[in-house]
Amino acid sequence: MPINSKASLAKALPFWISLLFLPLVWWVCRTGGWAILSLPAGAMALFVLIDAVAGATQESLDLETDGADLFWYRLITLIWAPAQFLMIFGALATVAPSNDLSIFEKWGVFVGIGFVAGAIGIVYAHELMHQKPKVERLMGDLLMCMVLYGHFRTEHLLVHHRYVGTPRDAVTARYNENFYRFFLRVLPGSLSSAFQAEREKLARAGLPWWSARNPFWRYLGLQAGFLALAAIVGGWLGLWLFATQAFVAVFYLELINYVEHYGLTRKHLGDGKYEHVKPRHSWNSDYKVSNWLLINLQRHSDHHYKPDRRFPLLQTYGPQDAPQLPSGYPFIAALALVPPIWRRKMNPKVRKWRAMYYPEITDWAAYKSGSNPMPR
Repeated sequence: MPINSKASLAKALPFWISLLFLPLVWWVCRTGGWAILSLPAGAMALFVLIDAVAGATQESLDLETDGADLFWYRLITLIWAPAQFLMIFGALATVAPSNDLSIFEKWGVFVGIGFVAGAIGIVYAHELMHQKPKVERLMGDLLMCMVLYGHFRTEHLLVHHRYVGTPRDAVTARYNENFYRFFLRVLPGSLSSAFQAEREKLARAGLPWWSARNPFWRYLGLQAGFLALAAIVGGWLGLWLFATQAFVAVFYLELINYVEHYGLTRKHLGDGKYEHVKPRHSWNSDYKVSNWLLINLQRHSDHHYKPDRRFPLLQTYGPQDAPQLPSGYPFIAALALVPPIWRRKMNPKVRKWRAMYYPEITDWAAYKSGSNPMPR
């Protein structure tokens, strides 16, 4: 149901909901105690509840909306990098030297900040890294390097989008694979595949992997700079707290990656080739409020089908075209943390998806990792 009117500030404003986390982080830093739970647990529970009440919507902006009318949508993604920088290092300057907070409280504050950096910062980085303007890509790199995961841009653009739903994509979660096994597999797997992708890209240009054009040098430089700043602001404690928020952010990123494609596989056509990516190869969710928070990331089916679309233009699909999640990401991600419940909820949906789209495939064991020829 496209919206044909101009994308004004009033229409974009719900997507600015993420800014509410900034005063919340400041309050938690000053208060400590049970207030710390308001960041990860409280915020997650609140959005699950609001999602349940507000429900889903299939409304979307008209694809013919002029780029100039998207200004207020783009602006929130651009200002988040400096905002997150001030959030992290302002919190370090406040919490690290504090005598009012215990070491456990300080750690808890940065667990909460990691949740914000993962649930919002990385989602915004994902939007920015898909854009052509250099300033947007730079903001994306800064956000990813603030959580020590700079290589994500390479892995996402050169590997994930190309090989999603195939054995060569490390971040396509396999059927019956629990999240914890997935997480331990994807950490080294995505780094390795990202470096190999850049190495092959440089080789095609006649350059060695150590060329200055390899973005890994930029990733390493930015990450080293952030670590050095954390040490200057908070000493060894600052380094530990900074690493804490980075780990939590990456954990949440990979938790969402796990949900987005769990059990969905592109059909192998032979000779190392797979069918084109279609909306059916990503889980879709239309829950209104979590899509405001996650800038339409849950319309993942359209994102993979048309990766150059900016987030306000992402369309949605019905169950006849794309598999549907039973809730928004906040709730479904919590389910993924409990593998028996996750399998009970999602495995029947995967089997239904297989029967609906690929009734001719009877031996799905052949589509497990490593058993199919990989595309080259």
